[in-house]
Amino acid sequence: MNSPTPPDPSVQPPERTPGDAAGVAVDPADTPEAHNPSGRTFMGQPGPLANLFSVELWERFSFYGMQGILAIYMYFAATDGGLGIDEGTALGIVGAYGGSVYLFSILGALVSDRLLGPEKTLFGSAVMIMFGHIALALVPGVVGLGLGLLLVGVGSGGLKSTAATLVGALYTRDDPRRDAGFSIYYMGINIGGLLGPLVTGIAQQQWGFHLGFGLAAVGMAIGLLQYVLTRKGLPASVHTVPDPLPRAQRPLWALIAVGAVVLVAVLAATGVLNAQNLATVVAALAVVGAVVIFAILLASKKLDSDERSRVVSFIPLFIGTAAFFALFQQQFTVITLYSDTRLNREILGWEMPISWVQSFNPFFIIVLAPVMAALWTKLGTRQPITPRKFGVGIILMGSAFLLFLPMAAVVSVPVLWIAMIMLVATVGELWLSPVGLSLATKLAPRSYPVMMMALYNLSVALGTALSGALAGFYSAENEVGYFGVLGAVTIAIGVLMLLVAKPVGRAMRGVR
Repeated sequence: MNSPTPPDPSVQPPERTPGDAAGVAVDPADTPEAHNPSGRTFMGQPGPLANLFSVELWERFSFYGMQGILAIYMYFAATDGGLGIDEGTALGIVGAYGGSVYLFSILGALVSDRLLGPEKTLFGSAVMIMFGHIALALVPGVVGLGLGLLLVGVGSGGLKSTAATLVGALYTRDDPRRDAGFSIYYMGINIGGLLGPLVTGIAQQQWGFHLGFGLAAVGMAIGLLQYVLTRKGLPASVHTVPDPLPRAQRPLWALIAVGAVVLVAVLAATGVLNAQNLATVVAALAVVGAVVIFAILLASKKLDSDERSRVVSFIPLFIGTAAFFALFQQQFTVITLYSDTRLNREILGWEMPISWVQSFNPFFIIVLAPVMAALWTKLGTRQPITPRKFGVGIILMGSAFLLFLPMAAVVSVPVLWIAMIMLVATVGELWLSPVGLSLATKLAPRSYPVMMMALYNLSVALGTALSGALAGFYSAENEVGYFGVLGAVTIAIGVLMLLVAKPVGRAMRGVR
């Protein structure tokens, strides 16, 4: 049980407003009415959650629909409609791309916090994603691949930095519905994640890769239309810029941005940055980015002692999240290759598309997310503190990898076996990922609401990039060593997280 947050004597209480309980000061900006102006509800949650649920569903449809066929598009031979890239290199690119999406969340956070605000940043990012899918669908060869992945990567980074922030803005800091609300939102993500690979997978199998990418673009267009029609119902706080960048500093930052683009172009042109080392570079950049953001937050004079302690408490959770996603995101790298080469996908004489295996996880999320949301709601303040949830989730993910071992000697692995593995991984995900999203909004300093979300996304970036880098060590011949070592190490990290749960919980200063 966490102790209540001690009052800071340097902070003056807000003025009392009519209707306050006698002697109790209420911040008008942190009342349920301010967070949900319409007063409508959705499944017991603030009404605007329904709009964000629907928008994110279509965005995830496009994102996972494209990612479901991305790896095989790269390593399939040109005669099969692919680009003929080496398998190991292709899986490394997928991991690097997935990591860069979360890495670009730093850019999205900066733009949101300092230039546009979260709502406008989300809208612009969604437009960029749509054009990225169009490039993949219409521009042939490696040029279309590079342009499409760049647009989708940058756009998705901006969207990831802001979408969960908009959800968090629907709740007061002490609203017990927050974790349940994020679980419902997470269910919307996974409805899109379920449908995307199913639709693009069958389109790719029947009519080719570019139609699959085109359907992803259509899904994003539907999401944009939905957002335009419903964006006015969001709370006023998401339309403001939390920490506006002074106009005098904008030319300097524009110069820095141009310099960064030129540097990347030079490194790519000289071969220093290449397809083979891309995943490792993205992982290194995620680590550097996280260190920089932690340093900025901890050095800022805008943080009080409680906020600074909460930022410190997020460090072990950052590491645990990265370890979890280093395994979990291999569903788009190693498990995709495993499904293509080791899995018996034949059903009554019909061969299931490779990408359909990636729909197991979102299917289980859809089934189990309401159960978990109901569980956390019923337990209320008696539910495990977040560090303990993280520990359980990490242990389950490691256990899922150990389940590959009994099938190492089997030539044609049944589809139901991979479904069972993804079920265990999904239960672990539900203990960690939606809770982590919620936690990032609760631990966020008031002056940097999106930067904390960027830190969470950077932990996923690190794990996702590692999923691509680690994929280079996988082969059918060393499955026992590969899955066994990674599973055992991850379980050990989860146990360590359980051991440090109490001190980390105390450092969170009243946040569960």
